[in-house]
Amino acid sequence: MATLRETDLYQPIKDFLEGQGYAVKGEIGRCDVVATRDGTEPVIVELKLAFSLPLIFQGLQRQTISDLIYLAIPAPKGRSGVWAQHRRDALKLCRMLGLGLLFVDVATSGVETILDPTVYKPRKQPRARQRLLGEFQRRVGDPTIGGGRGRPVMTAYRQDALRCAIALSSYGPTSPAELRKSTGVERAGTILQRDVYGWFERVERGVYQVTPNGEAALLTFADVVTELSNKHKQAR
Repeated sequence: MATLRETDLYQPIKDFLEGQGYAVKGEIGRCDVVATRDGTEPVIVELKLAFSLPLIFQGLQRQTISDLIYLAIPAPKGRSGVWAQHRRDALKLCRMLGLGLLFVDVATSGVETILDPTVYKPRKQPRARQRLLGEFQRRVGDPTIGGGRGRPVMTAYRQDALRCAIALSSYGPTSPAELRKSTGVERAGTILQRDVYGWFERVERGVYQVTPNGEAALLTFADVVTELSNKHKQAR
């Protein structure tokens, strides 16, 4: 089988656009394909053999000339390659950037329009925003460096669990009600009962203590424990 070249995509694209009443020419002002039709915005198509960042960059550069910019690649086949692995993200990226996308079947000279270039307006998610800002407000200090790996993210929930572990380690087995009063953690009962991290255990009805895992967590997150303890002292 002959090696596929970018030029193999040109004729199917030309035929496709001419079928819609456009006059089409190749390699105009560094654009792979330019199509014009009276009274309409010119269409510019950039050709590549695979979906890639260089193709995206070319499309963005052409947006200074026209709003109708398409990226064209051979119709993907199989489950390998960037497109197969990141199809949804690739489509979303094209939508966000206002780039159209065409698939070319060289064997049949067919062209499929996957996306038309449009202005992207993402739908806002008020609940997600509320959760984000709620977590921001509840989290004490700034205990997790952005972009970090390895150490678990110090969420507000984990901080509340640490508050409970600190109190239980210091004062011994305690009821959720007493813990809620001494720590100010309103969800202390839920945290102890769910025991997400394996830090707590019930020693008798309505009374909990910290486990060896909980004691280890106090050492692992010693810097956060210190900050939480200082904040608690300041609040009293």
